[in-house]
Amino acid sequence: MKTAQEDLVTIGKIERHFGVRGEFKVRSLSDVPGRLDRLKQVQVLEPTGRTVERIVTHVRRAGSTYIMAVAGVTTPEEAVMLRGGLIQVPRTSASALAADVYFECDLIGMRVEDEQGVEVGVLETILEIPENRLFVVRRGTEEVLIPAAKSFVTSVDLTRRRMTVRGIDDLIEDRHAV
Repeated sequence: MKTAQEDLVTIGKIERHFGVRGEFKVRSLSDVPGRLDRLKQVQVLEPTGRTVERIVTHVRRAGSTYIMAVAGVTTPEEAVMLRGGLIQVPRTSASALAADVYFECDLIGMRVEDEQGVEVGVLETILEIPENRLFVVRRGTEEVLIPAAKSFVTSVDLTRRRMTVRGIDDLIEDRHAV
């Protein structure tokens, strides 16, 4: 399953070790219900930056997180070394997306501009808040929070790495009011 980093989609984050057998807790980053339940093989982007292919030996749900074990990790000390790591799968095995739905990893780093072509900044990260997400767009030292909603985002061009937004004039003006 050797795959280039850009062909991978992140579906989970390792939060901490669990128990004495090398298991760890994983927070799902996928909108697909039960996505982590079916994993057999994954890439783990370790906190060191190294990507390692791992065989999943078992996964079980534990409330809002999952308990996972992978081959080769058998002690709590080994599991601790993976804390903060990302669980990734090839884009081809990720679930198909509906129209106007995008993987977050495809949006991060995208240039954002208004409908007149004026640059707003670069999409730096996506914050989750109850009932919605916010795009954090940065231009130099200035930051704009744009709701991830169709009423604000008019188009996304994955090929050109460009997002067009509208109705954010008040959001930009408000950042200067403080």
